[in-house]
Amino acid sequence: MNRDELFIRLSMIKGHKRQIIEKLTDDNVDIDSICIEQLLIDLGFNQQQKIAFKQLDSTKINTVLNWLEEPNHHLITYIDSRYPPLLKSIHSAPMLLFVKGDVNLLSSPQLAMVGSRQFSDYGAQWSRYFASELALNGLTITSGLALGIDGLCHRGALDVQGKTIAVLGSGLRQITPRSHLGLAQDIINGNGAIIAEFFPDEPARPEYFPRRNRIISGLSLATFVVEASLKSGSLITANYAIEQNRDVFALPGDISNENVHGTHQLIQQGAYLVSRPADILQHLSQSSLCYFTNNHHIPYYHDHTQCQTSNRDFTQKNFPHSEIFAMIHHHPISVDVIAQTLSIPIADLTIKLLDLELMGAIKVVNGGYIRCHINHVKCN
Repeated sequence: MNRDELFIRLSMIKGHKRQIIEKLTDDNVDIDSICIEQLLIDLGFNQQQKIAFKQLDSTKINTVLNWLEEPNHHLITYIDSRYPPLLKSIHSAPMLLFVKGDVNLLSSPQLAMVGSRQFSDYGAQWSRYFASELALNGLTITSGLALGIDGLCHRGALDVQGKTIAVLGSGLRQITPRSHLGLAQDIINGNGAIIAEFFPDEPARPEYFPRRNRIISGLSLATFVVEASLKSGSLITANYAIEQNRDVFALPGDISNENVHGTHQLIQQGAYLVSRPADILQHLSQSSLCYFTNNHHIPYYHDHTQCQTSNRDFTQKNFPHSEIFAMIHHHPISVDVIAQTLSIPIADLTIKLLDLELMGAIKVVNGGYIRCHINHVKCN
């Protein structure tokens, strides 16, 4: 019986095993030579449990072992030197982590970015922008591959060839939602990672998602809630972060938008209000938790919005209708307000707005116009 099979079997047996497993982290202990009978006794298993250990479903175990033989598939056990140190420090650290992708990324400096499945244009703009900027500045963006803000945060990191980790509430062969199969593959192709504590063929269940959330926050230096209603599951992640003695950041928004009532509640309860990526990076650069991540350095914030973009630099002085574009940001502004402020006839303004829209600089949303997200490329 090899190490992987032993831990797979142990994970299938009920009972508290962490205390004895922690003893197995001693470098002097050769787990491959341990007497299984004695180990089960040390674990406190009764006779029925010892029999059950030997009679576990071999087909299920072999299915997991076969999955591990596939390229880029890994099993990280609690006593593995590759087990992420920040996650190991939490009270309910999982015994097993199944990983597809870059396993070393699990110990990189990470920021959990989460939010509601239902999101506004405001949330979409800022989640992708923050994820891009933070990824460019050296943070791995960790989220739950869910619809809505989670998926946008993964995309934001991928937009700039940054690193991102997706934590699932299912096995790695049962990616949920199915509409994010392409996103999952893009994460792997971008040298990211997808992880789960469940066996690869385990389907998603409602009770698995809170368990997933504790891993998202547990892997990360802090949790950033971008846009969340009062019923959003992302608040569970924030609560886990607080229990794990991690900081929580929250993005404020329009008080008339129900999607931000949860983030505003977090701010009222003591979460750090964030208005720019530098707020997060400057805070983390002073955090003692950085020492847990192999002493990775969190660099001082560099504003990549001034770099050359994949479309064009919309802020340059010779940009068409720059005075109009300067008024449009990430919160909708109406034609009437722009026309009145700039003293431009609405008929003329509409033509110029259409020019900007066709160029991909702005778009129409409910309530007026907002800026489009600009995909950044690396600075020269």
